[in-house]
Amino acid sequence: MQIEAETLSGGITSIKLAGRMDVQGAQEIDLKFTGYTAKQTAVIVDLSGVSFLASIGIRTLLLAAKAVSGRGGKIVLLNPDDNVTKVLEMAGIDTMIPISRSLDDARSAVAA
Repeated sequence: MQIEAETLSGGITSIKLAGRMDVQGAQEIDLKFTGYTAKQTAVIVDLSGVSFLASIGIRTLLLAAKAVSGRGGKIVLLNPDDNVTKVLEMAGIDTMIPISRSLDDARSAVAA
């Protein structure tokens, strides 16, 4: 699992994930992911490179979303592929963490 982060204009943190968010993948990125979201209030998580999402990966996303929300912020998932989107929808995650299909929509969602 690969993870990269950058700060976009407006103080938005963008985190790009790539690989399989299974047990091994989630363990590989958990500490960095938590660090990247630790003090942020506007986070976009780009899931376009994630090919598989297991429950442990969902847990990682939910914990980060809860922490960001607790600081009055928002987290948005950007462009997951069809299979990952289905998993998110079946688990009801899309009702807790918005899913955006474009970077502009994601920026608007975290800024609102």
